[in-house]
Amino acid sequence: MREYLFMALIAAAVTYLLVPLVRRFAIRIGAMPEIRDRDVHTTPTPRLGGLAMYGGLVVGLLLAGQLTHSGEALAGTGANPVPALIIAGGLITFTGFLDDWWGMDAFIKLAGQIAAAGVLVFFDMRLTSIPLPESWGGSTSLDYTLSTIITILVVVVTINAVNFVDGLDGLAAGIVCIAGMATWAYSIIISQDITGSNITATAAIAAVLIGTCLGFLPHNFHPAKIFMGDTGAMLIGLVLASSIVTVTPVDTSAIVEMNKFPVLLPLLVPVLVLVLPLIDLITAVVRRTSQGLSPFAPDRGHLHHRLMDIGHSHRRSVLIMYAWTLLFSFIIVGMSMVGVPVLLFPAVIVLALAVLVLMALPRWRGRGGAHAATRDDNPDDDGPPTGPMPPILPEDPQVRRQAPPSDGARASAEGKPVIPAFPSRS
Repeated sequence: MREYLFMALIAAAVTYLLVPLVRRFAIRIGAMPEIRDRDVHTTPTPRLGGLAMYGGLVVGLLLAGQLTHSGEALAGTGANPVPALIIAGGLITFTGFLDDWWGMDAFIKLAGQIAAAGVLVFFDMRLTSIPLPESWGGSTSLDYTLSTIITILVVVVTINAVNFVDGLDGLAAGIVCIAGMATWAYSIIISQDITGSNITATAAIAAVLIGTCLGFLPHNFHPAKIFMGDTGAMLIGLVLASSIVTVTPVDTSAIVEMNKFPVLLPLLVPVLVLVLPLIDLITAVVRRTSQGLSPFAPDRGHLHHRLMDIGHSHRRSVLIMYAWTLLFSFIIVGMSMVGVPVLLFPAVIVLALAVLVLMALPRWRGRGGAHAATRDDNPDDDGPPTGPMPPILPEDPQVRRQAPPSDGARASAEGKPVIPAFPSRS
């Protein structure tokens, strides 16, 4: 347990310290694109934060390979996860870097994702079997061709799911961090009943991923100083997919005593830790194709856009989506620790959905409802969702000439008073 904490802290520290250097580099090369119609920020912000995340990931993985227990586990998987993730991560980071800097056709970017997934398969980090109930024939082994196709599909879908949800400050990093925590906890629980090195390897990969995301979040939470861009979103999606790939091939007969529905856990956990990004991905593809557009055509219809459109602020929208991810993923992990009847599972999911729908409702603003005047209400603690408002100049020249600067107003560069957007209260 101390090894996991140590590698997570090192990955977090390296990422945190690299971000200011990467930010200056991004500004120098001009990786600060103009504001687009679908963006929610109002100030050009440097991208390429994924370069710092890749540095933290590489250091964390190299450290994990040198530690006593995690090193043995990573070396004993039959694959080579450390070089596989470093090389595949480097390839996907380079692809994202070119896209964030120059822009890239969606299909060329897809080719880079497939190539990175192919690197994982080359190093034998792939799905070798699919766990199924005994009544369905038990765990099904996959031949090399089918294993390769399914692994690449899982990796590409996960990468794009994370990339699609990366639309608000701190959103993708926080969601992937929570998903990594759930995967780590699940692998630790499983390891108590199974003697398998790939389970401990999964925990090591997840711990490094958690540290990388936590090191980046202080720079990326609203208001963000830097964005991870496709460079970072595709990288953490790749690492999360690799942890899912290593934890899924579990012999269901070995965990039959854990729960009333043990055979479902290896399939449910990877899906539910990514439930929010997957929902966003599926709805985006359906929405765009139904309108005759490409599935990769950008728009402003993602879940986080909808939350802001119905009245939630930037930070509140992010926290709501954090809560969704946390609830869905850890419900399954928690239920894996105790024996529960199968019927309780859908009941808990329905209850969770009801709670989350209530959380996502527009804010109630007094008797007049969500659109009523706020008058005596306190302003939102994180300001307007799209950035600071400009100062308001008085319309009457006489007022502009006579009103002296005070605590509630500040002087402009010409010595004329300016009424601030948020006047102080006595």
